[in-house]
Amino acid sequence: MKTKIIILAAGKGTRMGSELPKALVPLQGKAMISHLIESVVASAVDECPVVVVSPDNKEIISQTLSRYNCDYAIQEQQLGSGHAVACARNYIPADTDNVIVLYCDHPFVTADSISKFGLFNTEAVTIMPTELGDYNDWHQNFFHWGRIVRDKNNEVEKIVEFKDSSAEEINITEVNPGFMCFNNQWLWKNIDKLSNDNGPKEYYLTALVEIAFKQGYKVGTINIEPQEAMGINSREELAIAESLINQ
Repeated sequence: MKTKIIILAAGKGTRMGSELPKALVPLQGKAMISHLIESVVASAVDECPVVVVSPDNKEIISQTLSRYNCDYAIQEQQLGSGHAVACARNYIPADTDNVIVLYCDHPFVTADSISKFGLFNTEAVTIMPTELGDYNDWHQNFFHWGRIVRDKNNEVEKIVEFKDSSAEEINITEVNPGFMCFNNQWLWKNIDKLSNDNGPKEYYLTALVEIAFKQGYKVGTINIEPQEAMGINSREELAIAESLINQ
């Protein structure tokens, strides 16, 4: 099975209080994206992942990752995760089976999980949710994440972003780290159906889950532990991540 990996890394470090791009904010002395790339390399899923960068951060990120074999796709404007993935379209060969999407600010995802993702028989889309049980202690880091909404048969129906969630959906404790695996043919047939009819006017990649569900596909799931799912968006979250590494 041929799998390509896209890493979204165009974000700025504004919320981190850093002049560095978010991807390069250090975690235990090493750029966050370097932790992720090492897991990608160890998974042996894709020898040349595609890193989506902005015009402003391409040079500094490519320099940081110079020892790794990567392609770089440019996202000229930050219009959301769906738009970012679309920017990498020309780097994905037609004979690819699966396309995995990862995020530069999620440094803990393991090579084993990436490998499982790449080998999963995905008809449309597979996701990696994490079940928290509650939002206490360090689980509060996940409170503003998208919720996994399931139907009466417990099948994944959609992912609702926090800012678009109802009061009932806010109480859901199964959340979306953002890791997604798509059937290559299905992805490019459907990505242009994404709409930016939402608060931030962004094209959410997660909306493809509901599109797949409505088309009659079963959305696959590979559950992971909260610590592996953790993302870092602020100095507070970075401090928690550092403490989890040291446990």
